[in-house]
Amino acid sequence: MIELPETYVLSEQINNTLVGKTILNVTANAHPHAFAWYAGDPAGYHDKLSGKKVTSSNPGTGYTCGGNTEIICEDMLLVISTPIKYHAPGDKLPAKHQLLIEFDDFSHMSCTVQMWGAMFCYGTDGDGLPEGYTVKKCPDPLTDAFDEAYFDGLWGGVKPNLSAKAFLATEQRIPGLGNGVLHDILWNAQIHPKRKLETLGAAEKANMYASVKSTLHNMRAQGGRDTERDLFGCKGGYKTVLSANTLKSPCTACGGALVREAYLGGNIYYCPNCQPATCK
Repeated sequence: MIELPETYVLSEQINNTLVGKTILNVTANAHPHAFAWYAGDPAGYHDKLSGKKVTSSNPGTGYTCGGNTEIICEDMLLVISTPIKYHAPGDKLPAKHQLLIEFDDFSHMSCTVQMWGAMFCYGTDGDGLPEGYTVKKCPDPLTDAFDEAYFDGLWGGVKPNLSAKAFLATEQRIPGLGNGVLHDILWNAQIHPKRKLETLGAAEKANMYASVKSTLHNMRAQGGRDTERDLFGCKGGYKTVLSANTLKSPCTACGGALVREAYLGGNIYYCPNCQPATCK
């Protein structure tokens, strides 16, 4: 899944690679996917975008929220929550894709949905959003606006029996922070994903906030996670502590065995020694 660190990486690479290119052709929904979402009829994307020049890109901070890559094409906006790949002129294109854009230098950009993903296209004035889609604007954890007072407000606005995972990674409470980045955040804070907020003391709460800020910063600074790929198909430089990549390896802190189990609609990874399930 593309989450906040990767949207920063993708938007920076798009600004360096695609800005200034003019769109020649757009193919959307060539290979229908049950969990690929568009704004309106994807058949109309070509007419909306052809002839437009790519002018800038944001990591979901301009018009929407974290977890999206925004690509501004003059007066049109692409909001993409899937992996994005650049193809230089002459490169082999993917056999299946949900969005393919050809530029005036015959390079391409493609999106191929993995589990699910949105590829919205609408005017920068906001018209054309899919019915029921709302934009939740809130401070980006990588900015100063996401301070401890804001975090305290989030904490105070939920039921105390909510788990640490549910608090951080559900309901888009912190857009762009999902199940992918969650595990290292909680490992750094030494908090078990199932711990209820009401069992966490002031020091653990402060550790969680500090870990959200520092872990996401490190993931972004190192080019995204090693479980994800950037615009050029390269894995990120941040080596995840807890992921499918590391499950069979010992915990880097204590040397103990790591655990994966299903919880709240997805897998959780943790170290039972470093992240005890009950209060110390």
